[in-house]
Amino acid sequence: MIAIIDYGAGNIRSVQNTLKRLGVDSTLTNDPALLMQADKVIFPGVGEASFAMNQLRQYELHRVIPSLTQPVLGICLGMQLLCHFSEEGGIQTLGVFDTNVKAFKPILNVPHMGWNSCTPENSVLFRGIDPTNDFYFVHSYYAELCAETIATCDYILPFSAALQKDNFYGVQFHPEKSADIGATLIQNFLEL
Repeated sequence: MIAIIDYGAGNIRSVQNTLKRLGVDSTLTNDPALLMQADKVIFPGVGEASFAMNQLRQYELHRVIPSLTQPVLGICLGMQLLCHFSEEGGIQTLGVFDTNVKAFKPILNVPHMGWNSCTPENSVLFRGIDPTNDFYFVHSYYAELCAETIATCDYILPFSAALQKDNFYGVQFHPEKSADIGATLIQNFLEL
């Protein structure tokens, strides 16, 4: 079973539609027991970090998510919530990835919105993806570079476009809105 975490702060329909196009059924859930039984978990997110953390606490997911042992993919805010701390709301987040989330300084247009390239390292998540292809980004906050960075992007400054630690993966961009290249990344995740 592929579970998509439904906590009131996610782009769940577009993720679910991408999975359908790939011929994969998924379950929307905020039930900790179902998440723990799933083969793979997708943790989407759109919105404000402190609101999202409150939603996770409401469903006791702030305890469950970091304890999951199957592959987990955080998308956009979902990836940011897997980090230690977010300047958005000044809150402690889930602490899976050893990095913090900071606000872009408004030197250029913020939010960072649109298609941009990223430079992946050798990661199964990017298998078969041409590094010259672009992904779709929409965000005003970014995860700092760290030892768990598996892809970088440069907008105002270099930041983590993707992270990986053990069974946890995260992408700042929206693969579900990144056409065929994004579908390839999601398929790679499903094949882990």
